[in-house]
Amino acid sequence: MARPVALVTGASGEMGRLLVPALTRDGFDVVTVDLAPIPPELASLCLDSIEASVLDNDTMAGVFEKHRPARVFHLAAILSTKAEADPDLAHRVNVEGTVGLFRLCREHAGDEPVRFLFPSSIAVYGLPDAETKKRQGAVKEIEWTVPSAMYGCNKLYCELLGSYLSHPRPGREGVPLDFRAIRFPGLISADTLPTGGTTDYAPEMIHAAAQDQSYSCFVSEDTRLPFMTMPDAVDALLLLANADVSRLSTRVYNICGFSSSAGEIRQEVLRHFPGARIDFDSVAARQAIVDSWPADVDDARARADWGLSPRHGLAEALGDYLVPALLRRYAKAGR
Repeated sequence: MARPVALVTGASGEMGRLLVPALTRDGFDVVTVDLAPIPPELASLCLDSIEASVLDNDTMAGVFEKHRPARVFHLAAILSTKAEADPDLAHRVNVEGTVGLFRLCREHAGDEPVRFLFPSSIAVYGLPDAETKKRQGAVKEIEWTVPSAMYGCNKLYCELLGSYLSHPRPGREGVPLDFRAIRFPGLISADTLPTGGTTDYAPEMIHAAAQDQSYSCFVSEDTRLPFMTMPDAVDALLLLANADVSRLSTRVYNICGFSSSAGEIRQEVLRHFPGARIDFDSVAARQAIVDSWPADVDDARARADWGLSPRHGLAEALGDYLVPALLRRYAKAGR
C-alpha cells in the first residue's frame, strides 16, 4: 500500500529541517518545494524535491497532479522584518501563495479533505502600546487581533480564509479544506539562525555567546515575549496535524513554551557563558513591533484539545537543548 504524501513548502528553513525527518518517521513520503536546493541530508529523505516558488502556478499544479498530497505543511513565508521592508512581496508570497495552495488542495482532494497545516504567528496581535501589553498578560486567540505590521496582516487574513474554507457552506461545491493553524511564538533553534524575524534577538543572543561573539540586542532589556524551542514547535505541529477533527474547538491555536524578558534570557545565557558580552540598543522600528505583540499567550485550548505539552521552559531550553547542541556545533566548526 502506498504511503500518504506530505508536501512541505519552505523546507530548507529552521522548521523544515526537523519536520521532514519527523514526517518520514511517521510514515509519510515527503515532497518539498523550496526556492533554493534543500540540504542533501534532507533531500535524501524525500520522495521528490522541487526548486520553485510557491507563486509558480504551473509548477505547483504539477506537484499536486503528480503527488496528490494528503497533508500540506506550508512553511514558506516572508518574515516580519523583511515584510515591513517589502510589503508588496510579502503580500504576494504570504497571501497569494497561500491562497493558491488552498485552491489546489480543494481541487485535488480525494475522499477526505487535505489537512493544511499553517504556521501563523503572534504577529497577528496588535496591542496599542507597551503599557497595555504589560497589563493584558496572557492573550486569548480571540483578543487583540488587530495587527500593526504587514506580516501579521498577511497571517491573520490567511487564518480567516482557511477557517472559512474549512466549513461547508450552502451551495458550495467540492470538499472543504481541513485547515489548522498554530500562532507560533518566537522560535529558538540550535540548528539554524533565523533571518528576517522580529523575535530573532533571542536565538541571536544565544548563538553569539556560544561562539564567543559580542551581541547588541535590538530590543530593550524589559521586552517580554513568548518563546518556544524548535523541537517543541515541531512536536506541536505534528500533534495538531494528527488530531481527530472532532476534537478541534477552533481552527487557530496559541501555543507557548515560556514567556521571558530579553534581560531574563541574557541572565540565563550568562549562567552557561559567564564571559558573554551582551548589551541592549533598542531599534525604534523593531521595538515598536514587539511592543504590539503580547507578553504571553493563553494556550489552554491547545493543551485541552490535542495535548500540547512543551518539554522546555527557559532553563531547560538552554541547559537541556541549546547549550549542549551549540557547543557541539561550534566545536566542529572550529569556533
